[in-house]
Amino acid sequence: MFGTLGFWEILLIFVVLLLLFGSRRLADIGKGLGEGVANFIKGVRSIKEETQPKPESPPKQDQSD
Repeated sequence: MFGTLGFWEILLIFVVLLLLFGSRRLADIGKGLGEGVANFIKGVRSIKEETQPKPESPPKQDQSD
């Protein structure tokens, strides 16, 4: 009952936010939020790459025929 938001609820929230902040301020908030999420994902990926051990590649063998 309270777990999901339908289309009309999301639309109503958007309209209220638009009235409160205006379109320009709402666009700035969305841009800042998107940049924050992107930076968070980059940080998580870099930490994951640093903590994972690098697989050792087998030594190359010379294939002389």
